[in-house]
Amino acid sequence: MSNAPLPSVASLLPHAGPMLLLDRVLEHTADTTACAVDPGRSALLADADGGVPVWVGLEYMAQCVAAHGGLVSRARAESPRPGLLLGSRRVRFSTASFSPERELRVEARHHHGESGLVAFDCEIRDAAGGEPLVRARVNIYIVDRWEDLQREKNDSEGIRGV
Repeated sequence: MSNAPLPSVASLLPHAGPMLLLDRVLEHTADTTACAVDPGRSALLADADGGVPVWVGLEYMAQCVAAHGGLVSRARAESPRPGLLLGSRRVRFSTASFSPERELRVEARHHHGESGLVAFDCEIRDAAGGEPLVRARVNIYIVDRWEDLQREKNDSEGIRGV
């Protein structure tokens, strides 16, 4: 980990407005990134009681993975590569919702892959510590450019039409 200041999450993610769910990058290494989340800022996704449903944690994780990718790309002096959340495995929830008053720490640790199918082991904890509130392996599909994804879609449609 370097002593250089970490960039804002807004400069790392394509998300904006109420869908930019991360607050800031807390730590970053070549394999792991940790971010802070204020669930109170996720009001758009809150339930009637003001809590944020635990399943929103999967989006917190995906955005942390995207922040990690952005930081890795910056370190290599490359443009960030687009990725799509494909799914998650081994998901374990130990809460029903996140309190809007408690800051969260989201951590994404690279498991395998550099392009195509890439996996990260992720956890969400209360920023004050304790056992994980959510654990999951998050699978992301990464391409070099959005145009590559469109080309792959067109190629697969051609195969189905035969």
